[in-house]
Amino acid sequence: MSTLVSRNVTLSGRRTSLRLERAMWDALEEICLREGLSMHDLCAHVDRTRAERTLTAGIRVYILEYYRRAATEPGHAEAGHGALDHDR
Repeated sequence: MSTLVSRNVTLSGRRTSLRLERAMWDALEEICLREGLSMHDLCAHVDRTRAERTLTAGIRVYILEYYRRAATEPGHAEAGHGALDHDR
């Protein structure tokens, strides 16, 4: 059973199907809400600006970079990141 979820998006007037993990779709939807963009507009932006070979890879990298740019040291500490390292 695949953990990938397929959804359709429209890019430049053409419909295409993307397969991403549910967590990636959730993150993409959150980014769209934060940025006031539709899923179609955000995916079209990624398609126009990606360096990766496939759109799916470009979207995954975009999500990663979006959250990396948003991450701060205070937020990192507040979220408790690194807590697993304290158990060693």
